[in-house]
Amino acid sequence: MTDPAIASPEIGDAERRRVREVLDSGHLADGEEVRAFEDEFADFCGAERGVATSNGTTALHAAFEALDIGPGDTVVTTPFSFVASANAIRHAGAEPVFADVDPATYNLDPASVERVLDDRDDVAAILAVHLYGLPADVDALAALADDYGIALVEDAAQAHGAEYRGERVGSLGDAACFSFYPTKNMTTGEGGMVTTDRADVEAGLRRFVNHGRDSAGYEHVSVGHNFRMTNLAAAIGRAQLERLPGFVAARRENAAALTEALADAPVETPVEPPERRHSYHQYTVACRDREAVVSRLEDAGVGYGVYYPTPIHEQPAYAGVDADAPRASAAADSVLSLPVHPALDPGDVERIADAVRGEVVVDA
Repeated sequence: MTDPAIASPEIGDAERRRVREVLDSGHLADGEEVRAFEDEFADFCGAERGVATSNGTTALHAAFEALDIGPGDTVVTTPFSFVASANAIRHAGAEPVFADVDPATYNLDPASVERVLDDRDDVAAILAVHLYGLPADVDALAALADDYGIALVEDAAQAHGAEYRGERVGSLGDAACFSFYPTKNMTTGEGGMVTTDRADVEAGLRRFVNHGRDSAGYEHVSVGHNFRMTNLAAAIGRAQLERLPGFVAARRENAAALTEALADAPVETPVEPPERRHSYHQYTVACRDREAVVSRLEDAGVGYGVYYPTPIHEQPAYAGVDADAPRASAAADSVLSLPVHPALDPGDVERIADAVRGEVVVDA
């Protein structure tokens, strides 16, 4: 039996066949395969438009540029996320300001966001991170965005296939940004996507990711980057997208089994508010004694991850940034992510739960 790893990308015959078809075609860079993937992924999310990018960070950066967010602007977001969420804001020339999180869901607390909005007059957007695959409180955050006349951007890098009130993430804000890194619920190797219902945002995205080039000709009407996706990546993505519902169903099944098995363990298992459908990019528990649980997992050969041990506002790169987020700091001290990916079998789930409880007998 192999040790349960924290992640296990699944690449099958369909992905290999599609890549071979692109290789045989000779059209390896941005092209029709990318256009097809954009359309299919946007349709999956329930959005009108999709623009593919080279990775999740460039998707975020391009979205802010397309929304005309830049120098002199700030964006309210969570400090309890991967640093790319804040880095992309700075890449666009704006500055992040941090609100605190809901201690039950680890997502942005709308009341904390509202306090930030009341205190500042330079906020141009809210960046809502659907952390671990659980949608943020979109209704409350969208209402705040409407009240204050600012944009709502979804960081859905971990939430492919997650739902809020029956609608998939990616269709809930002015723009939504996805990552297709190998550990995500689906992958293109590296890659990203921005989905939106706004024609003006799509046009800005297409210019920015292609050196500011006007799509109607060969004029570069603004300064942009080369953030394009390749046909090779898109070929993998199209095959993975077909499998994504099954991937998410397997993650949810494994998560339910873990929650049941950990009912008497010294951890708090993830919550799923009734209006939200978790896609379980990570199955994250809160530990009363994380070091002890980690030691047991290591002894049992079970993979794990701590996402994230240091909140962004406590990182050296963000020293001095406006933040009042004690709950985010507390979460960073207790969270621990356990394997939940589709490659697990029932024996793996039992082994993970036994290790968390300290019931694994380690061979001498």
